[in-house]
Amino acid sequence: MVSTAQPTQTQTTWSKAIPPTSTNAIAQPIKEFGLTPLSVISGAIPPGLRGSLYRNGPARLERGGYDAQHWFDGDGAILGVHFTDSGATGAYRFVQTADYQAEAQAGRLLYGGYGTMPSGSLWNRLTKGTKNAANTSVLALSDKLLALWEGGQPHALDLQTLETSGIESLGQLGGEKRYSAHPKQDPQTGEIFNFGVGYGKTGILHVYRSDKTGQIRQHNAIALDGFPLIHDFVLAGPYLIFFIPPVRLNPFPVLLKLQSYSDALTWKPELGTQILVLDRETLAVVSRGEADPWYQWHFGNGYVDPNGVVVVDIVRYPDFQTNQYLQEVATGQTHTIAQGTLWQLRLQPESGKVLAMTELLDRGCEFPVVNPQEVGQASRFTYLSAHRPGADISQEMFGAIARFDHQTGQSMTADLGDRCYPTEPIYAPDCENPDQGWILTVVFDSKADRSEVQVFASDRLNDAPVCRLALPSIIPLGFHGTWKPN
Repeated sequence: MVSTAQPTQTQTTWSKAIPPTSTNAIAQPIKEFGLTPLSVISGAIPPGLRGSLYRNGPARLERGGYDAQHWFDGDGAILGVHFTDSGATGAYRFVQTADYQAEAQAGRLLYGGYGTMPSGSLWNRLTKGTKNAANTSVLALSDKLLALWEGGQPHALDLQTLETSGIESLGQLGGEKRYSAHPKQDPQTGEIFNFGVGYGKTGILHVYRSDKTGQIRQHNAIALDGFPLIHDFVLAGPYLIFFIPPVRLNPFPVLLKLQSYSDALTWKPELGTQILVLDRETLAVVSRGEADPWYQWHFGNGYVDPNGVVVVDIVRYPDFQTNQYLQEVATGQTHTIAQGTLWQLRLQPESGKVLAMTELLDRGCEFPVVNPQEVGQASRFTYLSAHRPGADISQEMFGAIARFDHQTGQSMTADLGDRCYPTEPIYAPDCENPDQGWILTVVFDSKADRSEVQVFASDRLNDAPVCRLALPSIIPLGFHGTWKPN
């Protein structure tokens, strides 16, 4: 079991001069806090908003003068905000992984990461493995919260206090059986589907089917072409679908500790995008297909239309420059232009053939989400983080939240204002009114140098937030979160 000392006023220092941009929210001194009542800045907590918001993200990118070389390599910290009849409380805690504790004791970074080499001597490089940063997403189960990082196993945390209890195997994980940061839960059956990429003579796609408690009940291992990078997948009715972009790893420099995983990845557009369609009941391959090259980190949703065609919403990039941009985020000074936009893809599942691909929203965006009650089914609205009009996307992170209406083709935007930066929008269904939903985001206000939780009515994003809650310390911009109803 991992020890869980009481939260302290932990701080990081930075060796870089950070410009006054959105990356300030990543290079701030970090302060953990235990369960704390949160004061209302404006508005009121909706009476139907009852449950917990959880968010994960990198919260430490430096230790002892050693800097992580990629945003993906920061130590994970979890924000939990609990909404009850008596108000809101929050906690913010580092995930106490064994590697985090070892580096805290050593006073410097020791381990490698996605884009970071182990520090120190050649011997240290050869003997130190890759750190499980536990920094990408969360999965809320009935009795525990899982901090997810796709290169290894999840860590289990207390749902209220966020204290770390240790590594969680879910009955089968370990070794090359990793667990990605993007599980999909069927809202009707409660089943949870996920995957992990292992390595042998080629890459191996491990696919898992779990019950609602998270325990893995079924597993399949599928050989891949080379060593690809797979970050997310789609649950679409009876299918699990993987779109494998033409990014391939050269494993030898990584094994010899000459390059990081990120530096050993190569964009190979001549390979095209490979498509794997699986049966969700058997986890067997239904079809394999190919399409033009593109890259994606995330999918919004998928479903099967009345004609048996699979429809998938995706944030599509023309190439892999997004990885360079995300590496620059860790330095506090970005200059690479990497814009993803919202597309819709139509697929024949029996053949794996792409029938059509259409751009829906010609605007820089990411982190697409839908109402969790509509995952795997037709959904009218997709919510996204988006750039403000006129933003220099090489310098600024997302400053708005958008809702795209698939029925009308129109979008609605919550513009957070100058130098205010929201995290991924999270949809929270109203527990009293099934027709009402709320969009929750954690906002960094760089003008006031503070973070807060903002709650919007899902159908009135262009109105002011219905509630704003003050947070005791700055929460760095991060990746993914979830909502757990009471």
